[in-house]
Amino acid sequence: MSEAGDADRITERADLMGDAAARALIAEKLWALDPQRLLRFAVEDLFPGGIALVSSFGADSAVLLHMAAQIDRALPVLFIDTGVLFPETLAYRDRLVERLGLADVRDVGPDPDALAREDPETFLWSSDADRCCALRKVAPLERALGGFSAWISGRKRFQAATRAALPLFELDEGRVKVNPLANWSAAQISAYLDAHALPRHELVAQGYPSIGCVPCTSKVRPGEDARAGRWRGRAKTECGLHLRADAEPAPQNAPAAR
Repeated sequence: MSEAGDADRITERADLMGDAAARALIAEKLWALDPQRLLRFAVEDLFPGGIALVSSFGADSAVLLHMAAQIDRALPVLFIDTGVLFPETLAYRDRLVERLGLADVRDVGPDPDALAREDPETFLWSSDADRCCALRKVAPLERALGGFSAWISGRKRFQAATRAALPLFELDEGRVKVNPLANWSAAQISAYLDAHALPRHELVAQGYPSIGCVPCTSKVRPGEDARAGRWRGRAKTECGLHLRADAEPAPQNAPAAR
């Protein structure tokens, strides 16, 4: 396929699980590809039948889901339903699934027995937010990823200072994590949504540019990072899904977001 040719076949389908120098070389070549071509290459060439897209169906999720639907509507999409999501998020999920014709969206949830033991009153978030995320997000996703060798994330560099050096590929617990939109700007995301007439999450217009669980999501003030409303008042900045990766630094000559 032409996408692979544009990156010199990515050193003949080189193994992304290889040494650091090889991964850095691969990443450097792949920065030249636009996100959808990179996504197609990952889905069809690098990990055929072994990759899933993990989506929160949050503020920007329609972009990556639309790109994936153009490649394969049957691509597995894993949605973590923590049990404490905004009803608007659940409605947005249903709307996008129908709009895009996604054929394999899998709802992933926490273990009921674990919830009964550790969070019977749904109040763990207030005393131990990290444990709450581990119980409601990290453990369910780990179970759901059991049959996959790679997964796709919608994270972007502009979202927060902690994501400013986000690479295209990471290693996470022995799996490859692909971040096709890493280098896209907020303006590019908005332009894509407009160009394809994709629906917005209802809460974005109400001041929520990053949307997680109800107890731990607040509105963002002008000038703040997009994720400033997540776990406000705590040192916590990530739910735990993206803290375990053995990430390779982005190449020094990686282009800035256009």
